[in-house]
Amino acid sequence: MSRPLVLLVDDDAPVRRMLQRTLGAEGYDVHAAPDGGAALAEVERAAPDLIVLDVAMPGLDGLAVARRLRARGLATPILLLTARDGVADRVAGLDAGADDYLVKPFASEELSARVRALLRRGRAVPERLAFADVALDLATRRGERGGRDLELTGREAELLALLLRDPRTVLTRERALEEVWGGEFEAQPNVVDRYVAYLRRKLGDPPLIRTVRGVGFVLDG
Repeated sequence: MSRPLVLLVDDDAPVRRMLQRTLGAEGYDVHAAPDGGAALAEVERAAPDLIVLDVAMPGLDGLAVARRLRARGLATPILLLTARDGVADRVAGLDAGADDYLVKPFASEELSARVRALLRRGRAVPERLAFADVALDLATRRGERGGRDLELTGREAELLALLLRDPRTVLTRERALEEVWGGEFEAQPNVVDRYVAYLRRKLGDPPLIRTVRGVGFVLDG
């Protein structure tokens, strides 16, 4: 059986190395990222079973990373690490999409216990989105139409998830750019049109995605 993969995100190198050793000693396969942008890229590459995410990071902080991952439809459990223990801070973390919240300083035994609990919870049946004869498994990003595998790339799956979450509601290009491309690099609005074209080809007929001129796209076939 393969070991659970934990993505550890913290901009403090000594803390990151310490946590990596702690989690590695518990038998997890640990990947580490030094900032929010690297974390988003690592999620694309590695599909972790759990994300341990520091809140206070320069640039893209932990709350922003959590919000973007949830906007993409990612159901992976997220454990936030922070020095802030106020009620408002905990609420902000949970509202951003975190599953649990651990205040620094903490004992390594408590971290390990919370990781175990979240991994058990994460084994629940993954969320599945569907509209008409199209379905998308958010955990595996496997899409199908009428039982036919769509063979989606990561970006295509994220874009399809946005459309499936709010069928018959217009998805603007601006929202798609923010939630799918999210500032990891400079993307122009026409990249959304290009990926919608890819989706249309893979979905086939009858057409399901309609263009709303000057605004965006809507799933309403």
